[in-house]
Amino acid sequence: MFKWLKKNKNKEKDIEKTEVLDELVEAQKLDDTDQTETLNEMSFLEGISELDASYDFKPLIDLDDSSDMDASSDLDTLNDLDDSSDLDALNDLDDSSDLDTSSDVDDKSDIEDSYENKELAKLYEVLEDESYEPIESMEQEVLGETNSQDEKSKNFFSKLVEGLSKTRANLIGGVEDVLNSFKSIDEEFYEELEEALIMADLGVNTTLKVIEDLKVKVKENKLTSSEEVRQLLKDELKSLMFVTEDAYDFVDKKTVLLIIGVNGVGKTTTIGKLSNQYKQAGKSVVLAAADTFRAAAIDQLKEWAIRADVPLISQGENADPSAVIYDAIQSAKAKKTDILICDTAGRLHNKKNLMDELNKIYRVIEREYADAHKEVLLVLDSTTGQNAVQQAKVFQEAANITGVVLTKLDGTAKGGIAIAIQSELKLPVKYIGVGEGIDDLRPFDSNDFIDALFND
Repeated sequence: MFKWLKKNKNKEKDIEKTEVLDELVEAQKLDDTDQTETLNEMSFLEGISELDASYDFKPLIDLDDSSDMDASSDLDTLNDLDDSSDLDALNDLDDSSDLDTSSDVDDKSDIEDSYENKELAKLYEVLEDESYEPIESMEQEVLGETNSQDEKSKNFFSKLVEGLSKTRANLIGGVEDVLNSFKSIDEEFYEELEEALIMADLGVNTTLKVIEDLKVKVKENKLTSSEEVRQLLKDELKSLMFVTEDAYDFVDKKTVLLIIGVNGVGKTTTIGKLSNQYKQAGKSVVLAAADTFRAAAIDQLKEWAIRADVPLISQGENADPSAVIYDAIQSAKAKKTDILICDTAGRLHNKKNLMDELNKIYRVIEREYADAHKEVLLVLDSTTGQNAVQQAKVFQEAANITGVVLTKLDGTAKGGIAIAIQSELKLPVKYIGVGEGIDDLRPFDSNDFIDALFND
């Protein structure tokens, strides 16, 4: 009877133990993945089966040979052992589940890290490539440069309009007075217009040519009103100042650029401004201080070289100009310089000395730098009016002039000289200056020039 009671009591404890284990498993299910839950359930069932088997086959202690107290003690000891065994088994299962879950997470992290590292490696490879530039930044850069160039052009045109205000009042003011004074086109009208153009320093020869061409076009177009002559006059003046498309091709060649002209016209300033302009265009520039007869010439050119941030080749005062040119050519060739700009003396005793000096320089350039393009720019002060035309004639006989630089257009009423030089001497005006700023010397545009004169 006692054995039956003991078995029933054991069964009750087994039920309680099973319920406790079920609660622990349910709590574990909330934290683990589905796979871990399934594994725990299977392990739990196996553990219960093992426990059941131990209860069925494990021999019970014979209580007949012991007292009641001994039987109770033995029963409590057995239950404690069973509880400990069950908890150890459950803990082992939990540890195994944690290891499996941790292993899965680690494997997934390794895969993600490997993918991210590869993507980062590709990104770093692109960023370390010096030739790589983001498309947006390239577009912004191009647009920024274009806008900057457009802004500079607008600013220069505004300065041109303002700088030519005196010439406009002198030239166009007189022309406008004639156009507004006559209702019809007759011989008197042409005489008044001719006088207004001569007074504006277009020169007699240029003025006569303009008047003759106007008469022909007025007749061809059957014009009867003086107002209609205004546009014809603009077109005629533009045609006289047309600059060919290849006028500035020398900038893209290996070039030796000689700057000639009398003292005081702005040669040194012109060289400094051209140096800055070419460098801003991405060209390498070297300056040669070959005006060794004027004490301040070398120092002035040195200041402009510093402002434009270009190298200067020079010797002492009264040195042989050809020797300076020789040194500058060797430097330019060694550095593979794009443009060598040479200052020259502007005051010689007579035309023969001028021609001899320039010819000597030409010979040195031809011998030492035969494959370089030769460009000769004559600098003229527009405030001198018709005297500038006479200077151009003298230098034209002494040098093979390829273009003219007109300076100080902002301070004269004699800007019409630009038209006379091109019309009479067939020398293209390539650059004009309308201020003291380093950006105030620009390539000449006949359309802008005439539009600024007429303020259109």
